Amino acid sequence: MTRTALRLTLKSMEFKVSELEREPIEFDLALPPGRVDRGPKHVVADIRLRGKFSGKFEVPCARCVEPVDIPLAAEFDLIFRPVGADSDAPERSITAPETEIGYYQRDSLLLEDVLREQVLLSLPVRTLCKPDCKGLCPRCGQNRNSQDCSCDEGPSDPRWEALSGLRSQIKSSK
Repeated sequence: MTRTALRLTLKSMEFKVSELEREPIEFDLALPPGRVDRGPKHVVADIRLRGKFSGKFEVPCARCVEPVDIPLAAEFDLIFRPVGADSDAPERSITAPETEIGYYQRDSLLLEDVLREQVLLSLPVRTLCKPDCKGLCPRCGQNRNSQDCSCDEGPSDPRWEALSGLRSQIKSSK
């Protein structure tokens, strides 16, 4: 198959589909500056925000609610657009990089909100003060890690009695 070399003139920048179906067309096109019409001037006031944070953040233990220091460090790279910048776009699913696009209102971007969001997204979903944390007593609220309570000796909630023999049944079926 031979390839057709084509030098396009400035008057015609058009390919015939039938020509492309027969064989590939190679072309060499040189245009002087300002020759290509880029359409109406449309500038989107995007803001790119790159940042990083590090520090110790205090979060409550998921079982006993005692404070736990969590060391965190992360970097982020985000794009912000004015609210309504994408309102003319047709409805479609977004790509993974587009999940990093946020929107700002009027003429300002609250960096405190951005930083708070990034820290919250970096925190672990569940934090324990120690792997064997005993948590709080469901009856009296006492932290079982610091002091035992006598609530276990009292009568149990009758709503849980249906499950009382479940543990022994599971162990005997193994």
